[in-house]
Amino acid sequence: MGCKQPTRRFPPRTTSRHRPRRRVCLRKGCGRRYTPRRWNQRYCQDPECLREVKRWQARQRQRRRRASPQGRQQHRHAERARRREAKARGQTPAARSPDRARGHVGENSSDVFCGRTGCYEPPRASLRTPACYCSVVCRTAVRRVRDRERKWLSRTMFAGRMKRRSEYEAARRQRVDQPGDVCGTQGVVYPRRE
Repeated sequence: MGCKQPTRRFPPRTTSRHRPRRRVCLRKGCGRRYTPRRWNQRYCQDPECLREVKRWQARQRQRRRRASPQGRQQHRHAERARRREAKARGQTPAARSPDRARGHVGENSSDVFCGRTGCYEPPRASLRTPACYCSVVCRTAVRRVRDRERKWLSRTMFAGRMKRRSEYEAARRQRVDQPGDVCGTQGVVYPRRE
C-alpha cells in the first residue's frame, strides 16, 4: 500500500462562485465578450486583437520617447544611418515595397492620441486641464476597468477587507434601522395601516 494522500480541506477555486464574470474587451473597436483567466486581464485573447493592442502600445512608447530631446536626437541619427546604408546598397526609394508601412506614418499621424487602447483619435480640447481621452465613451471604459482593478486589489489587502466589512455593517445597520422594514432593536416592526 502506498502513502496516504493528504485530503483537500477547501473546495477547489474553480467553482462558479470564484470564476470572474464575462467582460468586454477594452480595445476600441473590438467589443468581444470574454471570460478572463486572470483578475487583471483587460483584453480578449484573439490574436488579431492582441496584435492591434501591441501596435497601439508601441506607438505610444514611440511618441513618449520622441517627446524628449534625447529620443529625437537618437531617432535622427538612426534614420540618417538607415538612409546611408540604403544608399550604399544602391536601393532607391522606388525599389522598396509599397505595402510596407513606415513606423511613424499612418492614417492618423497626429502626435497625441486618445489614452484608450486602440483609439487613435486626438483628445478633445479642454479649458482647464489637458484631456487624455477623445470622448466620454473612452474615458468611462478606461475608468470602469481601473476601478474594477483597484477594488480587487483593495479586497485582497487587510485594510481593504476591514473597510469593506465596515461598509457592509453600516449598510446592514441602515437597513435594520429603517422603520416599517423587517426588524428593529425592539423586535419586529410592521408597517402602519391607515
